[in-house]
Amino acid sequence: MSPFMTRVRFVLGEVWQGISRSITLTIALIATFAISLSLLGVSLLVGSQVNEMKDYWFDKVEISIFLCTSGSDTATCTNGPATEAQKSQIRTDLEAMQPLVAEIFFESQQDAYNRFIERFKSSPISANVTPDQLPESFRIKLSNPEEFITVVNKFTSRPGIEAVRDQRATLSKLFSVLGGLQALALGFGLAMLVVTSLLVGNTIRVTAYARRREIGIMRLVGASKMALRLPFLLEAVFGALVGGIIATGILSFIKGYLVDQVIATSFTFTSFFGWQAVVSASIICLVSGTLLAFITAWFGIARHLKV
Repeated sequence: MSPFMTRVRFVLGEVWQGISRSITLTIALIATFAISLSLLGVSLLVGSQVNEMKDYWFDKVEISIFLCTSGSDTATCTNGPATEAQKSQIRTDLEAMQPLVAEIFFESQQDAYNRFIERFKSSPISANVTPDQLPESFRIKLSNPEEFITVVNKFTSRPGIEAVRDQRATLSKLFSVLGGLQALALGFGLAMLVVTSLLVGNTIRVTAYARRREIGIMRLVGASKMALRLPFLLEAVFGALVGGIIATGILSFIKGYLVDQVIATSFTFTSFFGWQAVVSASIICLVSGTLLAFITAWFGIARHLKV
């Protein structure tokens, strides 16, 4: 057998002995990595879901230009309901803003009433509403929702227009809340990674202390620091990889069952993140967990290599 294979067998033997000698610590290490990396992965999936919802809903954002009615009391409606000339001018100005304005839909009072009744048909309030109480409106779909302010500024405070409403403002509040939840989940994940690094360091120090005599003997007979470090590094990396694989399974369960079969079937008003997000989150968890284990173990064993 070649010297290289002999060294490999020796190192793997040392790793196995280290794991078998401290099986309880190894299980605790794997469990901690699994929990912390799962939290980190969940925070990444929450971020992917927030971005998915933004893309989905912001593409559907409409700007509504509500016209004056006989009951309007705003300063732009002092002359009564919007005239046909004002409506025609509004449409002309909207058409002149193409291609930013992608679609223009005019909703009459009867259309608004029909939509209101459909939405609130089971509510007693529908019995007290008549078509003349609801305003006519232009509903505009933009080719680039990010430029909604251009349309809002052009038509706000214009005679014949009671109000200009942009759905984006409401959605932004929702996404701010979701972003806060994402930050909270990410904070928990990072806090658990810190706890995990402390556990890895303590595990390595305990294991190295228990084997201090043989480390000292090997150091005296000429073993390099890297040869002494390698078993401990591999033990830590082993725990991180197993914990990362468990975390990957948890993320896959969340996507395959919780999201696709439970949440998505009940909440059909939006889209959800795909498997690519799970793959990306899993890779990040595995890589970050492995690097954390390696770096922590590297510095954790350093003091025990001095003879």
